[in-house]
Amino acid sequence: MSKILIFGNSGSGKSTLAKKISTQHNVAHLDLDSIAWQATKPPTRMPIAESAIQIKRFTDINDSWVIEGCYADLLERVIHKADEVVFLNLSIDDCILNAKNRPWESHKYESKAAQDSNLDMLIEWISQYPKRTDHFSQQAHLMLFNAFTGKKAIHTANT
Repeated sequence: MSKILIFGNSGSGKSTLAKKISTQHNVAHLDLDSIAWQATKPPTRMPIAESAIQIKRFTDINDSWVIEGCYADLLERVIHKADEVVFLNLSIDDCILNAKNRPWESHKYESKAAQDSNLDMLIEWISQYPKRTDHFSQQAHLMLFNAFTGKKAIHTANT
């Protein structure tokens, strides 16, 4: 039985690693993007309490899981259930390169063109990671990582 949290900057490879773990070890996978946002135009954050209910529902029905995302405010609500955390702390340049090369995320965008239309905004967002002080920041992720007392790893490159 494994319960793994993966977090890091946008473009750090969270989804790729989570999918690999989920497939190789036959564990359930939750992408926090799928429960963090309301289906509004423009998208707005779902109330934290509602996202937390969905996380609890997911962890209650799955004995083994991998949860990934950049939302420290959601991750801190489930980290006490994790056996392991992985902090993907890649360079800004690597995250930008990954974002430029990411395949179409059909669960997030209606087309590859729609996904690519957000690329400039995403690159700007990625570049601010070490400077921000919000729930999506390197600082918030490092605090989560340092507070966790179980098995943990920091990856600074895609391997």
